[in-house]
Amino acid sequence: MPFNPGKSLAMGAFPMPCSLKFLLPAMILAGSVAALAQSQPRVYPGLGTPLSQADIQSFDRMIGPEGKELPPGRGTAKEGAAIFAKRCEICHGKGTNEENGLLRSLVIGSPGKPYRGAFYGEERNGPSYYPYATIAWDYINRAMPPSNPGSLAPNDVYAVVAFLYYWNGIIKENDVMDEKTLPKVVMPNRNGFVPAVPVYPPEKKPSWY
Repeated sequence: MPFNPGKSLAMGAFPMPCSLKFLLPAMILAGSVAALAQSQPRVYPGLGTPLSQADIQSFDRMIGPEGKELPPGRGTAKEGAAIFAKRCEICHGKGTNEENGLLRSLVIGSPGKPYRGAFYGEERNGPSYYPYATIAWDYINRAMPPSNPGSLAPNDVYAVVAFLYYWNGIIKENDVMDEKTLPKVVMPNRNGFVPAVPVYPPEKKPSWY
């Protein structure tokens, strides 16, 4: 059957109601409003707590390799053993249990015999891996115990660090760790990292300098 498409209706041009001189200012105005909205601080009702200056200062606890930021305090390995049993054992296990406790998760080496081999895998868990003695103090002070981080007193932190360093063979059992002696401890893996910038300990200048 032949198909009859019928008549095509003529379509007139649709008249534009506005010209470019009106469109351009409208676009500029819209962009200005969007930019102004982005510059205003967002408000989140009921979210967050305002921080006081004391709160902010309490977060400033980072300890550098030189130990200049260390607070006064002292501790020994014997004192640290009691603190470890009370505050740390719940996660790290009892004392010297090689299978489930301290020697597996935090110690590599033994008293009087620091580990001086290569560090792979689990060997990187313990404080022996750190290049500077102050790193363990800084970490324990800020992050331990996980249930109440930052709650250990400076004396407790010094004692726990002494306890760990003794079992890693880094210091002797009766050595006192404080803000003066701790930075002087030479870690067995001191040279296992790219030198710190600035270099620590500072290099001596030649006589001709």
